[in-house]
Amino acid sequence: MKNIVKQIIPPDKWRLSVLIIVGIFFGFAAYALYLSKFPSYLSDSPETCVNCHIMGPEYASWSHSSHRIHATCNDCHVPHNNIFNKYFFKAKDGMRHATIFTLRTEPQAIIIKEASKRVVQQNCERCHTYLLNHNKDKMNAALGINKEEDEDEGEDNNERKCWDCHRETPHGKVKSISSAPNAYVPLPKSPVPEWLNSLMNKEKTNNK
Repeated sequence: MKNIVKQIIPPDKWRLSVLIIVGIFFGFAAYALYLSKFPSYLSDSPETCVNCHIMGPEYASWSHSSHRIHATCNDCHVPHNNIFNKYFFKAKDGMRHATIFTLRTEPQAIIIKEASKRVVQQNCERCHTYLLNHNKDKMNAALGINKEEDEDEGEDNNERKCWDCHRETPHGKVKSISSAPNAYVPLPKSPVPEWLNSLMNKEKTNNK
């Protein structure tokens, strides 16, 4: 163990330089986490989603839907079978979104991915279990599903998603940011510290 520690610790003549470089690295990393509002992504707050401006229409349409009373974004869009899967899915999706938004390659119309479709469908069934259990026959009839025939043929009825019928739940007809240019959403808090704002405002006043 001592040998490993000795190998990690730099020689005396390099120690100060290494400490400065490591300090700068961790300083930039901490600042990047602060600017990206990283702690907010650990919560279930819907306001977190509008950290990215292109999610404005999705937030606005959710906030005017009946789902806003009982469900947040994470209630629908992340798994709830266990806490590890929930945060793994959030991290995986978050990294993909961050990469796309950083490189400015986001599409004009945001379309849900196949993995996310499965999660949303599972959450529909999780929240609406009572309705599904007590109206299964009626829904099968409405969809033209013959349960016995499907079982004989080995078909998978799970290919039919809830939104095949409930097409405007809960985001209405929103397809892209241009379809709702005047969507009202809460503005993300500025990452600039208050003391720095005051200093800049004082500097502007003095220059006038």
